[in-house]
Amino acid sequence: MPREIVTLQCTECKRRNYTTTKNRKTTTERLEFRKYCPHCRKHQVHREVK
Repeated sequence: MPREIVTLQCTECKRRNYTTTKNRKTTTERLEFRKYCPHCRKHQVHREVK
C-alpha cells in the first residue's frame, strides 16, 4: 500500500493535532500545511512528524 498515515505537529506549541495520508513514492519530502491549532487558537504551520 503506497499511502501512509502521517501526523502533523504544530511548529509553535509542538502538539500533534492532525493526521493525514500521503503517497510515499511520489512525495518523499515532509508535508507542511497551514492549519488551525486549537491550543494556540490561531492558524499555524503544521509539519509532518514520524
